[in-house]
Amino acid sequence: MKTTFASVAALICASPALAQTPTLNVYTYDSFTSEWGPGPAIEKAFEAECGCDLVFTGAGDGAALLARLQLEGARTDADVVLGLDTNLTAAAAATGLFAPHGVTADFALPITWDDDTFLPFDWGYLAFVAQADTPSVASFQELADSDLSIVVQDPRSSTPGLGLLMWVQAVHGDQAGAIWEGLSDNIVTVTPGWTEAYNLFLEGEADAVLSYTTSPAYHLIAEEDATKTSWAFDGGNYLQVEVAAKVANTDQSALADQFMAFIATPAFQEVIPTTNWMYPATDVALPDGFETLTVPETGLLLSSQDAAAIRDTALETWRNALSQ
Repeated sequence: MKTTFASVAALICASPALAQTPTLNVYTYDSFTSEWGPGPAIEKAFEAECGCDLVFTGAGDGAALLARLQLEGARTDADVVLGLDTNLTAAAAATGLFAPHGVTADFALPITWDDDTFLPFDWGYLAFVAQADTPSVASFQELADSDLSIVVQDPRSSTPGLGLLMWVQAVHGDQAGAIWEGLSDNIVTVTPGWTEAYNLFLEGEADAVLSYTTSPAYHLIAEEDATKTSWAFDGGNYLQVEVAAKVANTDQSALADQFMAFIATPAFQEVIPTTNWMYPATDVALPDGFETLTVPETGLLLSSQDAAAIRDTALETWRNALSQ
């Protein structure tokens, strides 16, 4: 009985301390929270500083993440959202859900950054990834004219998929529909997110997959496998800049501010290259192997406003072309 009473007393004494541990809820995409993604290492590093409980919630891919936020509105449980990109920030800003981040940092991006609401945490070039011995192509037209099979992601749920939509639009403009019609025979399937598409490629279901020029670094560094490559296109490769934002009505405002500032520190940024397999947003050292990656001569990027303005039309063009 003494042991029982002592245990109860210990729980009673401990409960105020447990109750005082604040929780920070961060919505992100599924691969970020996976055991091989950045989430576990970032959670451990931030919790060591904040004395809090950092909880990552996966919400599908990046575009699905925005759809969830639009559905939840001001009722969202998120304190911070991590995993949107510049193709979605105009739509995200229009929700009125986000507050300025207040973070000052020296970013190492291929573009100038002056957005005071959305904070970049990594970036990369979209590209088709293939086996090194697969005949390469250097344009969408060459790809459409080839017998190569590809897997791509749905632009309605996936940020790489939406990036591909903008990439085709940026290069081909009014001829985008014809390009999609040409590519329709090459596309094996359209997946909801990046993970499903990449796994199909690894299983040999397609010759190439829409991914990033940095994806081969995973195979080289983590698997000591140099058999993957990515293709630089003559017209340029589309940039993706991934961002985080603070939810305006969070009840953990100070903690959210602390996490936003943490994103720009080496403790966060140094995790990115070998877990998210993207370029870090600040100037931290890259691991050996990154120097072997394809670097496109031209990076393409529509402004967030331009991307938002053409999104619906580009989606309709894509749907019509692939349904024929």
